[in-house]
Amino acid sequence: MDYTPRKVIALGFFDGVHLGHQALLRRAADRAAEKGFTPAVFTFDRSPREFVTGVPVPLLTTPEERRQAVRELFSIDEVIVAPFDREMMTMPWVDFVLMLAQQYRAGWVVAGHDFHFGHKNSGTPTLLARKAAQLGIGCDIIPAVTLDGVTVSSTHIRQLLEQGNAEEACRFLGRPYSLSGTVRHGKGLGSRLGAPTINLIPPEGHLVPAYGVYAARVKVDDKIFPAVTNVGVRPTVDVNGSVTVESHLLDEQLGLYGETCQVEFLHRLRPERRFDDLEALRHQILRDAEEARSYFAQTNIVTSKIVEN
Repeated sequence: MDYTPRKVIALGFFDGVHLGHQALLRRAADRAAEKGFTPAVFTFDRSPREFVTGVPVPLLTTPEERRQAVRELFSIDEVIVAPFDREMMTMPWVDFVLMLAQQYRAGWVVAGHDFHFGHKNSGTPTLLARKAAQLGIGCDIIPAVTLDGVTVSSTHIRQLLEQGNAEEACRFLGRPYSLSGTVRHGKGLGSRLGAPTINLIPPEGHLVPAYGVYAARVKVDDKIFPAVTNVGVRPTVDVNGSVTVESHLLDEQLGLYGETCQVEFLHRLRPERRFDDLEALRHQILRDAEEARSYFAQTNIVTSKIVEN
């Protein structure tokens, strides 16, 4: 007899770990506590939609960021990251449920209202619940979570960020959208203009917000700094430049080269634009910094939580 503890398994891709995902994960954690099971998450290493269609889907979170968010928000340590490959894509939906029961010891499964799985997405929440019941497995299907009548979804959040609407994206995510990476050496132009920056290259495949200048927070270890951040290709100084994320820490000068930092986008101050010369750019950088300071003074959110769940 197999005495391996049974699990409550939350099912989904969970890109962004937004408010809808959080409702699902909260239910899984609560069910696990109620049943004495181990809470777990079953997800994939890549976007199933991208793999099936061949159309790139810019991600809101990396697999490691999803794992970290699940652990920090709900104390769920077991995150099963399965490869989404041709075998997974063509698996009959019944076999997917059997895999959860037999290979991963599911005693209960939790899925969203729009969860589809198996070959050609033939598995539906209704079929999942029916098959789970036949196997003696509990099942919760979580209804849509809405804000102002709009369903919370990763697709909607991507659209908001592509429009530069960082504040609305924050509401739907439950926290600010962020990009993380290692601080790299730039060209030193910011220092020459009186606004030294820390420079990140956005992770490959990650969604980059609409080009422009943002009031932002920069996190390094356990420290948080208010900043003004430029996202874009620097049209004033670069021709055919690559996308960069450059943050000027307000009233701080730190040597962070080689450090890992996280940039949280709070409010878009203006679109990216080309200036006639460096002097015009310098004056605009100073105005951007003052506008960012004003934003932080009015909102008082430099070190506070922005969204309470």
